[in-house]
Amino acid sequence: MELAYVCEWEKRPKSTHCPSIPLVCSWSCRNLIAFTTDLKNDDDDKDVSHMIHIIDTEHPWDMFSINSGHSEVISCLEWDQSGSRLLSADGDGQIKCWSMSDHLVNSWECAFSSSVDGDPIVALSWLHNGVKLALHVEMSGSTNFGEKFSRVKFSPSMTLFGGKPMEGWLAVTVSGLVSVSLLKPGGALLTASESLCRLRGRVASADIAFTGGGNIVVAATDGSSSSPVQFYKVQVSVVSEKCRIDTELLPSLFLRCTTDPMRRDKYPAVTHLKFLTRENSEQVLLCASNQSGSIVECWSLRKEGLPVNNIFQHRSPVVGEKQPTILKWRILTTTSDLERVSTMALPKLPISTSNTDLKVASDTKFFPGLGLALAFHDGSIQILHRLSLHTMAVFYGSSSAQRPGDEAAIKRQRTAGPALHFKALQLSWTSLALAGVDSHGKLHMLRVSPSMGQVLDMNTTLRHLLFLLEYCMVTGYDWWDVLLHVQPTMVHNLVEKLHEEYMRQNQALQQVLATRIVAVKASLCKLSTATAARACDFHAKLLLIAISSTLKSLLRPHVLNTPDKSPGDRLTEICAKNTDTDIDKVMINLKTEEFVLDGPPLQSLQQLIQWVGDFVLYLLANLPNQVSQGSIVRPGFGFMRDGASLGMLREMLVMIRIWGLLKPGCLPTFTAMSDNQDSMQLLFRLLTKLWLCSREDGTSQEPDESLIDECCLLPSQLLVPSMDWLPVNDGIIVKLQGKLPLRLQFGRASSLQVVGGTAPLDVFTRSPGAQKMDNLRCIHMGVSPTEESKVCTRCGCVTMLRSPNKTNAMKQWEQRWIKNCLCGGLWRRIPPTFS
Repeated sequence: MELAYVCEWEKRPKSTHCPSIPLVCSWSCRNLIAFTTDLKNDDDDKDVSHMIHIIDTEHPWDMFSINSGHSEVISCLEWDQSGSRLLSADGDGQIKCWSMSDHLVNSWECAFSSSVDGDPIVALSWLHNGVKLALHVEMSGSTNFGEKFSRVKFSPSMTLFGGKPMEGWLAVTVSGLVSVSLLKPGGALLTASESLCRLRGRVASADIAFTGGGNIVVAATDGSSSSPVQFYKVQVSVVSEKCRIDTELLPSLFLRCTTDPMRRDKYPAVTHLKFLTRENSEQVLLCASNQSGSIVECWSLRKEGLPVNNIFQHRSPVVGEKQPTILKWRILTTTSDLERVSTMALPKLPISTSNTDLKVASDTKFFPGLGLALAFHDGSIQILHRLSLHTMAVFYGSSSAQRPGDEAAIKRQRTAGPALHFKALQLSWTSLALAGVDSHGKLHMLRVSPSMGQVLDMNTTLRHLLFLLEYCMVTGYDWWDVLLHVQPTMVHNLVEKLHEEYMRQNQALQQVLATRIVAVKASLCKLSTATAARACDFHAKLLLIAISSTLKSLLRPHVLNTPDKSPGDRLTEICAKNTDTDIDKVMINLKTEEFVLDGPPLQSLQQLIQWVGDFVLYLLANLPNQVSQGSIVRPGFGFMRDGASLGMLREMLVMIRIWGLLKPGCLPTFTAMSDNQDSMQLLFRLLTKLWLCSREDGTSQEPDESLIDECCLLPSQLLVPSMDWLPVNDGIIVKLQGKLPLRLQFGRASSLQVVGGTAPLDVFTRSPGAQKMDNLRCIHMGVSPTEESKVCTRCGCVTMLRSPNKTNAMKQWEQRWIKNCLCGGLWRRIPPTFS
């Protein structure tokens, strides 16, 4: 494991506020990290603000802080399955649900709240939505995504009419109450509380898991290792518009260390209680501790035959009667004596733990999802196998005294007081990164190798990373933590292999993943200067696909009883068959009545139409540079062999040509050197020639000399625009390929240079006086925009927060990108200092 970066608190004057010890940390599937602190006023110790801080991992310095309004210390933070809402609970029984305001990661508001007055919350969870995947390492070589990542039959905790999962959350209090809040479709909140059992007792620690049948299992302990760890089944239902909770006692267990004569009184307190996964209520992890050490035990719930008394042994058995069985907890494994555990993090990757999957994982050294992290009071972290509890990797903190042979560290620890250690720890959703908040309030990020540091050949390493990228692509989870392990030399091979695997899927799945795979490729290509130009092409392709689908959606069949094919599909089919270089001859074969639209929609989409025209001109004008030997790969190179994208551009030129006859104002404007120059005709002719060289159904060939000569003349016929449509990403991922740790500070954007010291491409740099571009609306915002803007956390795409357009057509375009960017990334508001 390697330290990727350390974020330090912004320095504050001692007379105002200073950070105290953070308590909890949570990591969402969209790579947002939430953690808490208490800000105390030096003048009045009672004046405490309980803060929640949210960052996206790509811009860790841009922290959004919420004064939560909680009256007591926040004890739990939980993200929902979509990574867009956050639950917080405190020591006074208050629970708050936070949601993004305007879908911005740095703007949050409290949407709902519930409470169990005066009863501290010890465990909190969203209800399960019924979606569960199993990741099969055994099938990692399969060509079918459905075999690699299979859907497991799993029932939601609560369902609405038609089986749709009902949203809500469940909390366990210190006095043994279970509280449920359900979100009704209309926005109302149904709440109910019920005792876990008839005899209520103190619950010092608890955890929540779910069963495939839609039940909820709660594990609870009173904190004493001599007391039993109790398990309860909880069922939630709605009866007569009221929430109802039914609880049932399940088999309990006693810790092994309390039955061992050598350790009976050695570990008096149960400090940590966790189910191994939230979908597996049959395996639980327990940690018992004393002042200086800890021990961890892993237990499993198994069905065993119930012995029958001898009196009943000799009677004649009834046909079909089976031996009675009973559920009983059995210990799987236990650790030896450990340093005192301060916190633990469990994996979220749903890796299958069948014998064959475990064997393949062991043989190929693929360990994501199999390791759990334990942080100790000496500052070190150990990754243990979640079933055998064997140590797989160790990280020694900066103040750890366990580093072999480091006597100076031992002396420093004795004189400097308590060692710096982690108070909260969280594994990412692919288990390739670890985030933790230490006892001094610093946020740390650590890389966790898929092979736990074991040296592998390049092909195996690529296969591991490819497997996890495919998982993120299928689930829609963010793949930022996978990129931490991609070196620049791996990028080209990963992109090619990812494309090969994608092309092996069925047509329906390819359509679902069409834009997602382009976004993954763009993220990968940014990691290497050799492939940075391809990243530009992938961003352009995302915009091209979006504009094409939007323009085609405007087409309407002339009569209602039309065949199965839509006007857009017929346009694609006709343009693919007709290889004529004359745009007017292609138009003759189309039913122009399907293209008849009112003026306002066309006029309002003019800037998107203009982008298409400018992009075609840019590609053709740069063709001579792209095909010349030894030239630098420039943006647009990827389109020269992409027959599908060139065909898409060709279709749009035909559509635009027809619309131009109806509404000349919607046509793209070109600065021609001659008055009688038909720009659209010229561009279509050259584009068709280039498309014929790269058609998928024919043999690909190099552009001929006559085409290159004509493209060389283009700048003398038409003014070629400067394409400043590329988003500029200021994220941290491209700076994390090095082995040395980075140190960042909240509130200060990173000024570190890209790894390797090479100058970034011209397309990624903007002079201070350059025009700012709205990358979604394809319009200029000026040098110093006065409008509020938002930027994509993944690709850097910038767009205005509020729409300047009033027409329905443009509003429909903008509504497509309200929640997510073109690449699927989240939005964050640009601070005023950006301008």
